[in-house]
Amino acid sequence: MPHPTPFTSFIAGIRDTLPMLLGAAPFGIIFGALVATAQMHAWQGQLMSLSVFAGSSQFIAVGLIASHTGLLVIWLATFIVNLRHMLYAATLLPHVRHLPQRWRWLLGCLLTDETFAVVDRYYREHPDTQLGHWYFLGSGLAMYGNWQCWTLVGLLFGAIFPQLQTLGLDFAMVATFIAIIVPQLVLLPHLIAALAAGTVAYLLQDLPYKLGLLVAIAIGVVIGLLSAHLYASKISDKNTGTEKL
Repeated sequence: MPHPTPFTSFIAGIRDTLPMLLGAAPFGIIFGALVATAQMHAWQGQLMSLSVFAGSSQFIAVGLIASHTGLLVIWLATFIVNLRHMLYAATLLPHVRHLPQRWRWLLGCLLTDETFAVVDRYYREHPDTQLGHWYFLGSGLAMYGNWQCWTLVGLLFGAIFPQLQTLGLDFAMVATFIAIIVPQLVLLPHLIAALAAGTVAYLLQDLPYKLGLLVAIAIGVVIGLLSAHLYASKISDKNTGTEKL
């Protein structure tokens, strides 16, 4: 049932995000450890987490900085990788459109893959909630604080254990993304879109600057929309409601 007060909604957002915090922890540690390999100061790595707050683009930026890539290329590469957040924002916009601009800016800055998965599920389960932005805020702030803490841990231990990033801790992030995606694959169009995007991402994985990921996202969205349209038409014709796999 919906949470009756802003505070309980806020706490519920934190609570429901806890599994995602565990998955992001190794990712933050590895990022902190990698900062030293890019010959960056520790404070620069922490500042990047504080201001950018986007793990994938931070990893790419650190790698490009380590290879002495030009600033323009770094900006373009991270921009391309973060374009997926536009899709997240477009999905959640109907639920936050009524909020003052300061709220929308704040929630937009806190939007991540994990927070999107948690908040999108909440809005689908509580479509009429009036306090969803407090739930959103709780989830986003939990992820933000978690990322800062584990970045700091990585910065500290990376200086002591230079090979920390080679221990395979990044698998925890893969498991987290699996946990994000699989619950969304209940309807056939979602499954078709995921398979299409995954196939294209695999085939184009060697393209520079993660361009293959961007192409995969675009194809996944187009195929997902077409599949959803055909699926809705089929269900309408049968007049049997939503059909599950």
